[in-house]
Amino acid sequence: MTKSQTRPFFLRAVILFASFLAACATVKEPPVVICPVCTVCQQCPQPATPVQAPAKPLQAARWSDLPGWLDDDLAASWPAFLSSCRALESRPQWLLWRAACEEAKGLAANDSAALRRFYESRFEPYQLTNPDGTTSGLITGYYEPLLRGSRTRSAVFSQPVLGVPLDLLNIELADVLPELKNLRLRGRLVGNKVVPYFSRADIVSREKDYADRVLLWVDDAVELFFLQIQGSGRVKLPDGRMIRIGYANQNGHPYQSIGRVLIERGELKPEQASMQGIQAWARANPDKLNELLNSNPSYVFFREIATKGNDSEGPLGALGVPLTAGRSIAVDPQHVPLGAPIFLATTQPNSAVPLRRLMLAQDTGGAIRGVVRADFFWGFGADAGSQAGRMRQQGQMWILLPPGAAPK
Repeated sequence: MTKSQTRPFFLRAVILFASFLAACATVKEPPVVICPVCTVCQQCPQPATPVQAPAKPLQAARWSDLPGWLDDDLAASWPAFLSSCRALESRPQWLLWRAACEEAKGLAANDSAALRRFYESRFEPYQLTNPDGTTSGLITGYYEPLLRGSRTRSAVFSQPVLGVPLDLLNIELADVLPELKNLRLRGRLVGNKVVPYFSRADIVSREKDYADRVLLWVDDAVELFFLQIQGSGRVKLPDGRMIRIGYANQNGHPYQSIGRVLIERGELKPEQASMQGIQAWARANPDKLNELLNSNPSYVFFREIATKGNDSEGPLGALGVPLTAGRSIAVDPQHVPLGAPIFLATTQPNSAVPLRRLMLAQDTGGAIRGVVRADFFWGFGADAGSQAGRMRQQGQMWILLPPGAAPK
């Protein structure tokens, strides 16, 4: 069957699935039955307790509500803010951001007091709020790891880093129904049907089918697994050259925490289920490793990224700009617009020491879902990895928006 012949079947499958999602989203509540005889009879049908409407994700706030706002060194976040402005120039919301970004170009980057006056005059703070009305959420950490690898396979370098498979389909549901914006399906064609793409276990077992998609070979299955969680990293080749790779796509399966799996099996205690704890378990249980990794059906594919000779820059985030260590965060773009400044109030990894600073929403992540949810970018290398691996804190977030940019 030719490509042109398969397209009608493919489109019908997408439209039917999208229509199903839309139908599910518009189910009406049953009518309340009122007793026609009286209002006191105990046998009368009683109206159900009304369901409370979800809280608005953005609640207007005052600058004084932001704990530590006056103490933060805003100059440290300024390069990241200017990067956000450059990225927003090509986006539809630029009209709302233009005045602030144009003014920012003329400000002294080392004058934290002037930058604070700038934010307070050009932006309005809103506290991010969960649907149930609470304002606290999970703050985790991520980093850019360093792996050892090679262009050729050997007994040492035996773990493949895969590029995007040719048979992986990306279906943007907004192309069919605009109300399904930010929803995407991934799958593959089998005859005239779109079916889910292969799981991690399937991909690993079908290694020969991906021989032409291998970018590099690395020496450690656990490090490769965590590279997929982080979304980007660097690979050092035997001759000393450094290759940077970044997220290119994913197989469409939901992410399953292997730390949670180990806890549920009694293999680790909750306080041991950090990245470092999982790595230690893997070293001690090599015969159980593949089965554990395959309990997470999600699989990430990569692409090589040119460094342009500047290894000091962070990896590219979803906004399309290099991430800034300690000042960039990953958010859920369904609730938080990329590019926006976010004031974060949380604590240091595995500590009660306050961590309060202005961040920039410049990245996304498969496990970052919800209004008050963020992933804190710690930077590159082992020290950053140590911090990121231990970070699982509660925190609050305030988004700063130009007047008129907040949804009604």
